[in-house]
Amino acid sequence: MATSNSWFFWAALSAVFAAMTAIFAKVGIQGVDSDLATLVRTFIILFVLAAFIWLAGKWSNPFELPSRTWLFLGLSALATGASWVCYFRALQIGDASKVAPVDKFSVVLVAIFAFAFLGERPSGRDWLGIALVAGGVLVLALRR
Repeated sequence: MATSNSWFFWAALSAVFAAMTAIFAKVGIQGVDSDLATLVRTFIILFVLAAFIWLAGKWSNPFELPSRTWLFLGLSALATGASWVCYFRALQIGDASKVAPVDKFSVVLVAIFAFAFLGERPSGRDWLGIALVAGGVLVLALRR
């Protein structure tokens, strides 16, 4: 898919899988420590992704990657791990229908961080959508 809209296809699939993640995780962590559940999930992801890369013929020596790549992928991995630990803990004590939308406040934060650090400049229409997401998170997060 080399079209200019292929990003949307993959982003939409990501949303579907993220939704499935929340539901499966909520059921899977019942009676299990959320940190241990995160570790189990991480091991499964590691093995499945390694097999996928190998079977797809995409394997190359990761030690040949530039140090800048290692640094930022390492930082991304640390942020991902922290996010997963927090997400699973929130799922264990809260409703999936409330936890997942609040987790998606990351949409707002990504826009702000991309503006501040990557020089991205969303349009006024884009900022309106981002503000609506933020408003939706607030509505879901505030107690009655």
